Amino acid sequence: MPDTQPHTHTALLVMDMQVEILSRYAHAKDFLTPMHDAISAARAALIPVIYVGVGFRPGYPEVSANNKGFGALKQRQMSGMTNMEIYPDIAPQPTDVVITKRRVSAFCGSDLDVVLRAQGITHLVLTGIATSGVVLSTLREAADKDFQLTVLSDCCFDNDEEVHRVLLSKVFPRQAEVIQASDWTEKL
Repeated sequence: MPDTQPHTHTALLVMDMQVEILSRYAHAKDFLTPMHDAISAARAALIPVIYVGVGFRPGYPEVSANNKGFGALKQRQMSGMTNMEIYPDIAPQPTDVVITKRRVSAFCGSDLDVVLRAQGITHLVLTGIATSGVVLSTLREAADKDFQLTVLSDCCFDNDEEVHRVLLSKVFPRQAEVIQASDWTEKL
């Protein structure tokens, strides 16, 4: 029997919304309201909400000195990156899935693909911080894995406003529908 609801194979990804990460972005909290609204609407529509955060074991055994970004983290031994605490205003519920990744993309070093395939998910709705980091890397990898993609533009943030604008207006539309959270929730 065919699906009667178009969103039955959809999941909302809430990426890198950890306390430690948000603390590095001065104006990031400005986008928490549309993020909260998107999460609430997804739950009401029975769309899985999947939280993805970056995390490492104590001592950072997953991090190579050759990795420019994470290698510096390892040298500083930042304890926050061993803590997966999601920002409290949008914290996961017991029914949500929480994934730990080891690199920038939500797929790299995680079991995200296994979780998505097990649930028959073919459409990903992307949100998170930073637009030029986890959102870009996950979008590219998800497109290569043949997922249908939507990016909620007001649920993404980057410290570089120009990079954020170019990604949302010129790069992402090549592989995803880019819309506001309110437009997405109206369709549910």
